[in-house]
Amino acid sequence: MLKLILVDKIITNSNPELIENAGILIEDNYIRKILNARDLNLIDNKKYQIFDAKNCIAIPGFIQTHIHLCQTLFRGMAEDMELLDWLKLKIFPLEAAHNEKSIYYSALLGITELVKSGTTTILDMGSVNHHEEIIKAIAETNFRAFTGKAMMDINNAYSKLKEPTSSAIKSTRELAEKYHNSFNGRVKYAPAPRFILSCTDRCMIEAHEMLQDFDGMLFHTHASENRGELEAVRKRCKMNNVEYLNHLGVISEKSVLAHCIHLSEKEIKIMRDRKAHIAHCPSSNLKLGSGIANIPLYLKEGISVSLGADGAPCNNNLNMFQEMRLAGLIQKPIHGPKAMPVKKIFQMATIDGARALGIANEVGSIEAGKKADIVLLNLEDTSNPLLRNNDNDIYSSIVYSASPANVDSVMIDGKWVYRKKEFVSIDEESVLHKSKIELKKLIKRIK
Repeated sequence: MLKLILVDKIITNSNPELIENAGILIEDNYIRKILNARDLNLIDNKKYQIFDAKNCIAIPGFIQTHIHLCQTLFRGMAEDMELLDWLKLKIFPLEAAHNEKSIYYSALLGITELVKSGTTTILDMGSVNHHEEIIKAIAETNFRAFTGKAMMDINNAYSKLKEPTSSAIKSTRELAEKYHNSFNGRVKYAPAPRFILSCTDRCMIEAHEMLQDFDGMLFHTHASENRGELEAVRKRCKMNNVEYLNHLGVISEKSVLAHCIHLSEKEIKIMRDRKAHIAHCPSSNLKLGSGIANIPLYLKEGISVSLGADGAPCNNNLNMFQEMRLAGLIQKPIHGPKAMPVKKIFQMATIDGARALGIANEVGSIEAGKKADIVLLNLEDTSNPLLRNNDNDIYSSIVYSASPANVDSVMIDGKWVYRKKEFVSIDEESVLHKSKIELKKLIKRIK
């Protein structure tokens, strides 16, 4: 039976941008038609399974282009450190202690939080081991994700978390062959060499070359996050991060680079000319003291920028509302109050994320022919009591005032995963309980 969602307003990310007193007609996992008030007066209600959400605004699901589901269990366990110490002393030992159950529940816990805060698609980087368990959690929750194990064939900071180059490449290809475009296309593989300091040239190059063999695959890595990292890269490679990645031939329109805080003029030109994508993670960048990326300049130069929360231990949330708010606020003292228009920030969290992932023809907007990845927001509360008809007021309310508390329902691929503030298939209480158990066991395994 066709589903019909009745809403107060739809923010489409298309034309027209805002539709009032509207309906979204869904067939299987696709949006079949957007109905305006006149259309709704003519329909035969008996033909549809109707979901009355007239108190809500429908928006495209948020798309986060840099997440570490494997780290969700580590929230609050790596505080007050810069990046390289944070990795060496905390994150690498914790990741190395993962087994199949702990990484599964870490992923499940992260997905639960992401869905509750309106995220429907992510680009995820796992750890070296047990990546199939992350894919299992994604599949079971009807989530949409690009995901890949972290490739690390160098680790001078923590030798227990690395693998031989041939093993990293072989296991990555095997996972890609098994899972790319699996689960009705919701799961796609993205080779993920962690960053220059953890990878040989061969690892980086062969990971990117893999994209030639898999349609719609992405290359995912970190770059230019921290000044200490930059110094170490210059010492080893005699070049800056993006400059060296370009030298290796791994910067392309299918490359998503997390952070890119400290880019030279030459590197900005490389990112622009290669049509590569930046995943901006404002909370993580602030918490680790890494710096503030010059996003207004990147956007002015025509570089693709989208948003991500990064991992729970460097944030400590996976909440897109927080990333949108900070993405705007941190630029204003530097570049002026007009530096980050609210509509552009919202687009970075939705359609620009879809473009970065190469799936803007499927998700990122609410229009006929696209996948039904839809979030319903109820903004009628004390933080948003006076919504007006001006389009910009609505974007402002979502970017600067709303929170996960305003998320009423979430649909992914035409199925409700969160409805009227309750999960449809995730047992949230059980996930929390079992995650605590696995974390205690993991801590005991750290050596």
